[in-house]
Amino acid sequence: MTAHPGRAAADTGADTGAPAAPEAAGARTEASAYPESAGPRTETPSQREAARSPGERPTPPESAGARTEASALTSYVRLLTATQFAFNIGFYAVLPYLAAHLGDGLGMAGWLVGLVLGLRTFSQQGLFVVGGALTDRYGPRPVVLTGCVLRIAGFCWLAQAGSTTTVIGAVLLIGFAAALFSPAVESEATRAAVAQEHASGTPRAQVLAVFSAAGQAGAFIGPLLGSLLLLLGGGFRSACLAGAVVFVGVLAGHARLMPRGPRRVPPAGAGSRLPPGILSNRPFLALCLAYSCYLVSYNQLYLALPGEVERATGSQGALGGLFALSSLLVVVAQLPLTRWSVRRFTPRTALVAGLGVVAAGFAVVPIAPGGPAGLLPGAALVVLLTLGQMLLVPAARGLVPDLVDDRRLGLATGALSSVSGLAVLVGSAATGTLLDAPGPLLWAVLAAVPLAGAGLALTLPAGRRAPGPVTGVTD
Repeated sequence: MTAHPGRAAADTGADTGAPAAPEAAGARTEASAYPESAGPRTETPSQREAARSPGERPTPPESAGARTEASALTSYVRLLTATQFAFNIGFYAVLPYLAAHLGDGLGMAGWLVGLVLGLRTFSQQGLFVVGGALTDRYGPRPVVLTGCVLRIAGFCWLAQAGSTTTVIGAVLLIGFAAALFSPAVESEATRAAVAQEHASGTPRAQVLAVFSAAGQAGAFIGPLLGSLLLLLGGGFRSACLAGAVVFVGVLAGHARLMPRGPRRVPPAGAGSRLPPGILSNRPFLALCLAYSCYLVSYNQLYLALPGEVERATGSQGALGGLFALSSLLVVVAQLPLTRWSVRRFTPRTALVAGLGVVAAGFAVVPIAPGGPAGLLPGAALVVLLTLGQMLLVPAARGLVPDLVDDRRLGLATGALSSVSGLAVLVGSAATGTLLDAPGPLLWAVLAAVPLAGAGLALTLPAGRRAPGPVTGVTD
């Protein structure tokens, strides 16, 4: 995703608490360390689930009472969720302030600042597929630990960098570090969510929603940490070092807590390039394109929204509050919304509905009244895009294991991000040419993008709705 003053591309509720330490590696079986990755299976999780008789399938636990989604998670999922929370604290403590540091602190020209930020995004999003493939081959532990070491080195280097060459080297290292650990953690979270769904009946989308909310909580806290350090006079260097310290903690925690899994046997024909099985998988490619339509649309928070806010208020000063609204909405509403949707919608329906809500966000802008300070159209756009995101992201990520070989899950997770990142790059250039177009035309074209994604999503398998007594179920 494209960086902006209040938020930068993520490395992807509140903190779930300290994860429980796993049992000693010697006392664990391969299946218990990596529940969904032991052995050279070729069937997808949904096929395994379909083989079970209805009487064998567990009923999802009720979430009422004192027991929350976080407390119902396995220790491994809690570790991965806390990891995402910590990743984003360290990331957002630094990156939102990079552009100002480069322009004001180092005196770089605007085009050069844009180039540096673009290179960071490319080294991250564009190389996710590499991190995913390495995860499939070697397991998540070495990939995550290596990524943490590179991120620490990158932040320390950036804190000292004073020339264009050293800055570019540091941001490339920072981006590549995320290209290693992010797909490793995300694919393991998906794999563990499927395992927990089979073991306890907890819908995988509900588990992934906790993961998403934890990331948003970190994205909210990180900039506050960076701002505090800047206000205390530490400057950008102190923010970089604080980010490095966060990743030192992540590295130490994972060296201690992350289970040591066996070296995985890659599928036949697997290599550094995308294997034919991924390229010929039409449902997975359709999911990538549908998800790309969402990300191109969501990226308009950084392209079209600033123009709308400036048109309405004469400045972009209100942007920070709108971005904070988006993060808080995810932290507060992600879990209840997902808990409600998984028992009423199939994953495909949730994906289509989410894209429809995103389209509605664009459609409402030219017809909404200005409201207080003229911000109602922009606020409506932020709220509807965020609601659409909360509906579709857990559903989309939960569909990936149903569409690919389990042994390629890391590669597929990385490919989903890499394809979407490329689409954002191309789509942003295309939609950027429309920013000076008349308002109704601009918002109509932007609304058409998620609608096209919804059309693609309708071609996907429906996926499995969570069982349980629900009225008004939509398939």
